[in-house]
Amino acid sequence: MSSNDTTLPPAIFIMGPTASGKTDLAVDLVDKYPCELISVDSALVFKGMDIGTAKPDEETLRRAPHKLISFLDPSESYSAADFRRDALAEMKTATEAGKVPVLVGGTMLYFRALEQGLADMPDANPEIRAKLTQEAEANGWQSLHDRLAQVDPESAARIHPNDPQRLQRALEVYEVSGVSMTELHKRAAVNAVPYRLLKIALIPSDREWLRKRAELRFDLMTEAGFIDEVKALYERGDLHENLPAIRSVGYRQAWDYLTGKVNYEEMRSRAIIATRQLAKRQLTWLRSEQGITTHDPLNNDTSSILAEIDAFLSAKQG
Repeated sequence: MSSNDTTLPPAIFIMGPTASGKTDLAVDLVDKYPCELISVDSALVFKGMDIGTAKPDEETLRRAPHKLISFLDPSESYSAADFRRDALAEMKTATEAGKVPVLVGGTMLYFRALEQGLADMPDANPEIRAKLTQEAEANGWQSLHDRLAQVDPESAARIHPNDPQRLQRALEVYEVSGVSMTELHKRAAVNAVPYRLLKIALIPSDREWLRKRAELRFDLMTEAGFIDEVKALYERGDLHENLPAIRSVGYRQAWDYLTGKVNYEEMRSRAIIATRQLAKRQLTWLRSEQGITTHDPLNNDTSSILAEIDAFLSAKQG
């Protein structure tokens, strides 16, 4: 969906799985280019959630300020639509100030929403949802998947029959609106981001390196006081385990530990597994992403990335 139209202002995406070095690269860019960093992370938006989200520390933020972090209370929700609105506003401000917006993070849905626009999906309909659930209980989810394949084959190809939540939602959208989810997404494409994009993905060649990084990162977080951070949230009394903030990777497992559902070792194991699963989902998403250039963070060589950025920025508007 991105455009190569040089009349459009430039923007850069830095994408990649958790613990792949995105923040370090973004900070390096601030030293070399007139850019504004904008976080693309569904957990960094929350205040008081610093250690478990690997939020850049105060020294890093002084050197390279990030927009869209630490502005929302953990009791609140933040959607992809909210992000798109806020990111576009920050990008506009940066561009008008003569800077290049650099969007960095690992929440791939946010990147997709920003670049391609969001479909105007109908609200959830409890009656239809309950009816679909009853049908699935009676006939199996495969029968609903077969029906989806008839009305929305593209969504059916993406959604596994054993993914009831997404399957139910796709059918619900069709029954409420009379239009397939695929068609609604296509209509949203007319609202594509009004920028010329360079999309850089940091994808390590060694998956085992990424797995070990997930384990090391969690242990370093606990040494830095992660459990105390979650305990402070828990002791507020107004937060609960079903909130998006508390469902974040690591926080959900630590919350279960504090409530006595699991012991420390089980909490640690579950948190590391959840982090690895997140990285796997991010990599899967990136493999389907169009128009990205991939770089291996294990090479420890940013020169090729900088050369790519130089060439991209040298294509002046007009």
